[in-house]
Amino acid sequence: MTIPLGGVCAPGSTLVNKTGGWRTFKPVFDYDKCIKCKLCELLCPDMSVDPRDDGFFEFNYDFCKGCGICANECPKDAIEMVLEEK
Repeated sequence: MTIPLGGVCAPGSTLVNKTGGWRTFKPVFDYDKCIKCKLCELLCPDMSVDPRDDGFFEFNYDFCKGCGICANECPKDAIEMVLEEK
């Protein structure tokens, strides 16, 4: 796609582009430690943490890039980054 100087790109979304395929580590919840504080959901830059009906959360691995922000910021260490296995 060539964009001329001063050009405008057509609007779009990356929703159709699954961006989680290149991560090295993936986050995994330990639900026994989770206090449902929502920090993981709030801080995820890719909005890959989805709420469940029971108040806990789950990862959408189609979009999670494995940055580890959720695990780093979890106050109860309820998220562990584990090596991605293909």
